[in-house]
Amino acid sequence: MTLNTQPIALLSREQAILEFNRRVLAQAQRVDVPLLERLRYVCIVSSNLDEFFEVRFADMLDAARDPQSSINARDVERVARAAHALIDEQYSIFNEQLAPKMLAEKITILNHADRNDAQRLWVAKYFEREVRPLLVPVGLDPAHPFPQVANKSLHFIARLSGKDAFGRDNRIAIVKVPRVLPRVIKLPAALSDGQQAFALLTSVIRAHLEELFSGRKVESFSQFRVTRDSELEVDEEEIANLRHALRSGLTTRNFGRAVRLEVTKSCPAELADFLLEQFELPAAALYRVNGPVNLVRLNELIDQTDAPELRFVPHEPVWPEWRLPRQKSVFECIRKGDVLLHHPFESFDPVVQFLREAVEDPMVMAIKLTIYRTGSKSVLMDLLIEAARRGKEVMAVVELKARFDEEANINWAERLEAVGAQVVYGIVGFKTHGKLMLITRREGNRFKRYAHLSTGNYNPKTALLYTDLGYLTADPELTSDADSVFRQLASLGKIKMPRRLLLAPFNLHSSMMEYLARVEQAAREGRPARIVVKINALTDTELINGLLSAAQAGAKIDLIVRGACMLPPGLPGISDNIVVRSVVGRFLEHTRISYFRWGPTDADEALYLSSADWMSRNMFRRIEIAWPVQDPKLRQRVIDEALQPYLHDSLDAWQLGPDGRSTRVGGGGISAQQALMRRFLEN
Repeated sequence: MTLNTQPIALLSREQAILEFNRRVLAQAQRVDVPLLERLRYVCIVSSNLDEFFEVRFADMLDAARDPQSSINARDVERVARAAHALIDEQYSIFNEQLAPKMLAEKITILNHADRNDAQRLWVAKYFEREVRPLLVPVGLDPAHPFPQVANKSLHFIARLSGKDAFGRDNRIAIVKVPRVLPRVIKLPAALSDGQQAFALLTSVIRAHLEELFSGRKVESFSQFRVTRDSELEVDEEEIANLRHALRSGLTTRNFGRAVRLEVTKSCPAELADFLLEQFELPAAALYRVNGPVNLVRLNELIDQTDAPELRFVPHEPVWPEWRLPRQKSVFECIRKGDVLLHHPFESFDPVVQFLREAVEDPMVMAIKLTIYRTGSKSVLMDLLIEAARRGKEVMAVVELKARFDEEANINWAERLEAVGAQVVYGIVGFKTHGKLMLITRREGNRFKRYAHLSTGNYNPKTALLYTDLGYLTADPELTSDADSVFRQLASLGKIKMPRRLLLAPFNLHSSMMEYLARVEQAAREGRPARIVVKINALTDTELINGLLSAAQAGAKIDLIVRGACMLPPGLPGISDNIVVRSVVGRFLEHTRISYFRWGPTDADEALYLSSADWMSRNMFRRIEIAWPVQDPKLRQRVIDEALQPYLHDSLDAWQLGPDGRSTRVGGGGISAQQALMRRFLEN
């Protein structure tokens, strides 16, 4: 086959992110998904879109202003149109499909007009007791200019009749909706006539809005919410203390440049235009929504609803008893051989137990851990603090620039330092995204190392919701490599390249390119040539070109890409040997696996697990790891559990077309995630 050397147009990353959210939103339309879980998918899309506007779309706007950028105003308009269409579809699904089904299940959201006299009286008392004391309506005039409106905070804007108490004709007022109050209020059962009735906080305020402006009428009003550029910009080369600089930056992040304005569909044009002017936004940045502004808050309704039959059947991850018997030491088990953990089908508790045992074991001398997203409450961090209190050498590599987790990580860093742990913040200009835990234990007259490597974060909560692979090992080479990584992160010095680990930004990208080239050469020579990659995103141009070259040489390539994929598959003569699928199910797919085969024997294959996606930022601007699974049985287990089921999924899978649009595969049949849940429970 002759290599097609003509450059091809890659898919838009921003469009690909929106396409992923379209796949998530499609879950809300599935009749085989429990009703409240369908509503939760609607909420997830809202949360995802918030981050999209705060980060990706904000970056796109900046790029469009750069004359050297390949992104222009037309690209921005195209993405904005797609975002408008997706949000309109989201509200349509909520209003036309989910709300009627919820009502049929006697779950209702009552507007003011829907409430009977007894319910209105209860709401009025609730307003006076819980809400009104926290409201501060601001009338606008030269002494009361338009207030600072924080990112994603909800407000009312009202146009008032008549004059104020001082005889002035100031007609516009702003009322902030307090963030400390619940957004969804469940009415007492005695007032709900056999239903589970809820009132939104905005509906409660709207019903009593006029009471906030004594002697005046509310002529028109609307809810509104502004989304702002939320990227923390810190010049790491120009500051002496990154933690202090980020702590300061967190106070200003909420007031970055506005990028999106949401109002209710009924918002009068004059009020919408006034808000656009205040936030210096074009008309295209206005999003009129047919329902509650910020559907994320409906998670509170899901949590308060008593209807277990309308949720997924609870999933209890299994403890891998045959590999890690509970009554035995984790260290003893790992000495016998590497242990693979597949979350959330298998429990994350063995990882917690691994650290707990290290904390309590007097023979453990040192504990080292990377911290990226661990949450504001964490048993792992509590154990690390306890280890330092017990006098063990504790080193924590805390990534302070983990987006939207900066404050939690700063707080953990300060708590760890307070008990004497050695805290480092990685490398200037590089996020530490690799997931590593290293335990050093005295055994006789020598030290022995034990490690945990992971594709996912040290967060027991997300380990119940994300698919990830963890790897417990006492392998001397892998643990020595892990120690080298920690030493480099602390000392900033040059190290001998790891023997088994691949490390970004040094050799991870080049190694993946070498494997792609090896498979390509095998295909040209007529030997078996196969690539299967499972990742969250594929946007790196060089890796995309490497995949295209291998495919054009005849290699069979399957890509399982959860989110953004810029490679257009299925182009005749260019990418028709590449299939790109995405699986959207009950759990968030988060595993990163790269499998290469370039010959007929087991010696002609390699399988790597990794913390990195195939994105330029992961390969060149982050500290990432990838490690080989060399034990044939474990390698086959990864293939059988984490690759093959997803290649045969015909229920939760989507296939990407060359135009960037996805179509559902089959529409019935096998779900990889459901099959894995059954498999682990039966074993």
